[in-house]
Amino acid sequence: MKGFKTVLAAAASCMLAGAAQAQISDDVVRVSVLNDISGVFQDTNGMGSVEAARMAAEDFNGGGKNIRVEIVYADHQNKADVGSGIARKWLDVEKVDAIVDVPNSSVGLAINNIARNTKMTFLASSTATSDLTGKGWSPNT
Repeated sequence: MKGFKTVLAAAASCMLAGAAQAQISDDVVRVSVLNDISGVFQDTNGMGSVEAARMAAEDFNGGGKNIRVEIVYADHQNKADVGSGIARKWLDVEKVDAIVDVPNSSVGLAINNIARNTKMTFLASSTATSDLTGKGWSPNT
């Protein structure tokens, strides 16, 4: 859990460092946890990751900073098309600044392709494919 808090803090710091580029609206950083809540990865990620993100946001928000972190989450059901649909809705409607977690390679690659063409940060903390650092590399991942 402490490791996930560190990852979330790093994601928020990266977004804050580039706040002029990311254009964070309303002084709120919206971090979305996109993971497997109902399938094979639910025990290693699932609601535990969501709760860890919420705890990290609570710690960050209690620090007297001028920027607040909000957490949203969804279950990608280990399907790239479901994960992509959720990510596009988050970007277009809910204006998220980052997507984190994503414990599935096909979903991770789909999110990476979306992130490549946006200013959103994709923190692939548990996506197990070397394509994210190889042929599928993106500056936002």
